Order: sequence, then C-alpha cells, then structure tokens
Amino acid sequence: MSIDLEALYIDLHRHPELSFQEHRTAAVVEEHLTTLGFEVQTGIGGTGLVGILDNGEGPTVMLRADMDALPVAEQTGLPYASTATGKDPDGNTVPLMHACGHDMHVTALVGAAETLAESADEWSGTLIVLFQPGEERGGGAQQMVDDGLYDLIPTPDIVLGQHVAPLPAGYLSLHAGVAMAGDDSLDITLHGVGGHGSRPETTVDPVVMAANVVQRLQQVVSRDIAATDAVVVTVGQLHAGTKNNIIPSTAMLGLSVRTFDDHVRTKALSSVERVVQAEAAASGAPQAPDVNYTERYPVTFNHEESTERLREAFTDAFGAHKVVDIGVISGSEDVSNLSLAAGVPLVYWFLGGADPALFEEAATHDRLPTDLPSNHSPFFAPVLQPTLTRGVEALVTAAREWLY
Repeated sequence: MSIDLEALYIDLHRHPELSFQEHRTAAVVEEHLTTLGFEVQTGIGGTGLVGILDNGEGPTVMLRADMDALPVAEQTGLPYASTATGKDPDGNTVPLMHACGHDMHVTALVGAAETLAESADEWSGTLIVLFQPGEERGGGAQQMVDDGLYDLIPTPDIVLGQHVAPLPAGYLSLHAGVAMAGDDSLDITLHGVGGHGSRPETTVDPVVMAANVVQRLQQVVSRDIAATDAVVVTVGQLHAGTKNNIIPSTAMLGLSVRTFDDHVRTKALSSVERVVQAEAAASGAPQAPDVNYTERYPVTFNHEESTERLREAFTDAFGAHKVVDIGVISGSEDVSNLSLAAGVPLVYWFLGGADPALFEEAATHDRLPTDLPSNHSPFFAPVLQPTLTRGVEALVTAAREWLY
C-alpha cells in the first residue's frame, strides 16, 4: 500500500522538533524506509539517519533532506498549524514551527524513496536517502560526517537536494556555481563596569558600548568591502541588563556575517573584530571583548556541469517555463559539508511552494508580491499541492539522471 504523503506532511507539520531533537521525525522516517526495503542506519550525528537501497552495479546517488524546525509561533491559520512547544538548548520553553519547510523536504524525500524503490527494475546503482538533523543550527551535516557517516555508507558519486522557497508552486530554480552564501555566526560579549543608573561616571557602560558597535558595524559593508563584493552583516541579538536603573557589567551581541568567497569572508570578519575591539578600547572597557564563533555554513557551490545536466533533465520532465534561475541568494545552507567531505559534486535547487495565483497577479502589475511570507516567517506555509508532488518528482528525476 502506498504512503499517504499528504497525511505524512500534515503529521510532520503538527509535530515539529528543534535541531538535534528530531527523535519522533526520525522514527517516522525509519519506519517508512524499513517497510520500503531500505537498509537503515540511525543515530548518526545524534538524530540523523540514512536509508540505503543497493540495486546492483552503477553510480551511488545521495538525496538529502533536513528535518529540524524553528522556535517560532505559527500564525498561518492552517487547520493543521503547529501548537507544539519544546525546550531550547538553554532550557527555555519555546513555540515550535516548521517555518522553513523542512517538513516538506522530509515528506518529498520519503515519497521519492518510495517511487524509486517501487521502480527498481528500471534503474541500477545504489540509492542513499539521508535525513539530516540540525541544519538550522549550522552543524548537522558536519556532525553526521564527524560521526563516521562515510564509514557507515558508500561514498556517493553526487549529492542532490532541494529547498522549498517562495517561488510559484510547480516551479524549480537552479543556479550553477556559487548559489548560496556562506554564513558565520558570532557571539560577542562586551565587558564594562556596572553600577547605579544615577552615577554613570562610576561605570563603564556596556549598553552604550554595544549601541556604538551596532552602528559602526553597518559601515563594514559600505566602507571596508568593495562595491563589487557582497556581504551582509546582521546584528540579530542584543542582550544587556536586568533593571532600568542598573548599569550592567556586560552586554552580548549576536551577529551573522554572510559572504560569497573566502577572501571577502576573511576581510569582513577581520573588520568586524577590529570594530569590536576598538570600540571597547575607546570606551575604557576593563578587558577585551570575548568573540566566540558558533555556527558556520560553507558557501553552497553547485557543480557547473552537473547543474546544467540536471537543468536539461528538469526541462525535459517539466517544461522550460517551469525551470528558472533566480541567481545567487544570501541565504545559507550546510548541505555542502556532505559533498565536500566526500569530494563529489553537489547540485542543490529551489522548489517553488507559493500560491501561483499570487505570481499571476504580480505579472499583471509587473512586480512581485510584497507581502509574500518568506522562510522563517510565522506565516510561512507552502501550498500543499502541487508543491509536494513536484518535490517528489524533482528528486526522482534528479536521481534517475545519474542512476542507470
């Protein structure tokens, strides 16, 4: 009996799990893969798992999906909207939502695994389906590699994957070469001297220090980086103090720095550190700031020849008008760690998940919708169909392009 993929998607959407906590999701996937005849390896990198289908001589192809959700309170109004909560790494209770479409990724890959298993008489080779934990925290793919992934499974000849995006449902986008930015996350602690809010002259105020750092960091892009290079510097967190009339002794900044090549990355991060250190010195900080690099996403690089090969396959399968190229985007992914560790090509594409009617209206007015929810929004929700069906078809088409 075939898997009810729509029911599976709704179930996963209702039961999101944070990075490295995807126990239920992994168990659901394991059950389906076992039933389909895959050899399943679980607990890789924590909650990661792979299914292997050895179907004779031929290439080895890896299809990848990520499983984790985000600490976001869903506001889509869907009848199957998530009301789940969970504990974040600091022990705080947070709302949970699949605000980046990883539930769609998992469901589509399960569907592709089923289609390929049931049509095994039509192809030869080895199929690997990999379900990755912790993409949102930037370490899941590398954690699987470090946990001996390629000692447990055959080394693939190519890594393939997709990500749902606010493009019209039914459309696919491929871009050869650098496709997504690399991302470095930094936690910075500024040290001051605390005291009473009425006597700032007896303190070194880290709040003022932090405010100056935030403002000055915006000049890294405009004054330190060439106009022909692209960098994004975002201060996503700023935490300081406990009470209105107390000057705290520390302030914490959380930064994200996105770049598209290693030279620019090195220069941008050096500039960020210079600004932070100089502001602390100018403010008379009693000690140098603590700069801690946390998450790291590599640049997502699509192998040019393989990307064009897959573009032709997608065009033949779905029509030229359904296969587009939206260019390089500043979002980041860690899927490249899987291909880099294996030393093999990667092709990673975007799967449209938005209501096509919005884009038809946009074409009439010659502009894209301005209120279309993006990934990580509490309103983000791919339309169930044709997104899911096209996601399955795209993975199957991609795998069959390399499997004999």
